[in-house]
Amino acid sequence: MHLALFPRVKLCQTPTPLELMPNLTKALGGPTLWIKRDDCTGIATGGNKVRKLEFLVGEALAKGATHLVTQGAVQSNHVRQTAAVAAKFGLKCTAVLEHRVQTNDKDYLQGGNVLFDNLMGLNIEHRPGGTDMQAAIEEVGARLSAEGDVPYLIPGGGSNAVGAMGYASVALELLNQANEMGLRIDHLVHATGSAGTQAGLVAGFNALNAGIPVLGIGVRLPRDKQEANVHKLAAATSAYFGGPEVPREAVVANCDYVGDGYGIPTPGMAEAVMLLARTEGVFLDPVYSGKGMAGLIDLIRRGHFKAGENVVFLHTGGQVGLFGYADYLNAAAAAA
Repeated sequence: MHLALFPRVKLCQTPTPLELMPNLTKALGGPTLWIKRDDCTGIATGGNKVRKLEFLVGEALAKGATHLVTQGAVQSNHVRQTAAVAAKFGLKCTAVLEHRVQTNDKDYLQGGNVLFDNLMGLNIEHRPGGTDMQAAIEEVGARLSAEGDVPYLIPGGGSNAVGAMGYASVALELLNQANEMGLRIDHLVHATGSAGTQAGLVAGFNALNAGIPVLGIGVRLPRDKQEANVHKLAAATSAYFGGPEVPREAVVANCDYVGDGYGIPTPGMAEAVMLLARTEGVFLDPVYSGKGMAGLIDLIRRGHFKAGENVVFLHTGGQVGLFGYADYLNAAAAAA
């Protein structure tokens, strides 16, 4: 992977830390647990989407774009990070927000990521749940073009082959860290949603012949659809950077921890958020990493991972979203 061949802007503070979690390891009594801190990527409180935006905005600037257009749920971490990067490079930015979670909760509708979006002056358009969001941003892009702008469309989560390059680069970064530390990584676990993070990791590790299995804990779709989406994007990403074919068996997702749906809190998520905060002083988010860690915790308790194995959890950020779920999490903390 010759990453310098591709347009890219420097956004991330890298390498992000790879840290042992001794207290959580002791509390769960299973494998040795590590955390890759991609919540510490830097801009706009950090998060995994900054990795993708390095390549996406690099391409946008190379194409002469003046206006970034993207989409996500109301409490989208990706939208917040895209707006921040647009501000950094003097680009205009429009986001189409889908009301994917049916709620009238003021914290969800006005706090968390929405507050950050408003502070940055992001131009927001709203759509009801179930909208074809790719079509929505294409409509916005066509309108902006007619008005004289040069829009660059970024799919939800930044998850296309260009964006997934950000996590192909993380595969290389993580492998270099592990080699320098003398750390054998037996499993990498993370939350998987729009597919770009997992696809990039799978394509990157496959190209590097790293032998590190990636387990995505799904936050939205059933397993068959999630794995199909990830494999399709991993194959496209590998082809984009000239890598080898990605075997279907390299893509594994566990979607048993979604609960009632995307963005709807679960008791397991609340437990995971509190357990990490109280053992390691690390804050997860309620939509992605919280459910991802809930899955990891349950799998450890079920004996899925062996004592003596090294399991790395990739923290994809999103703590800003905690403020959108304040009532639920305060009640959970009071009851704990």
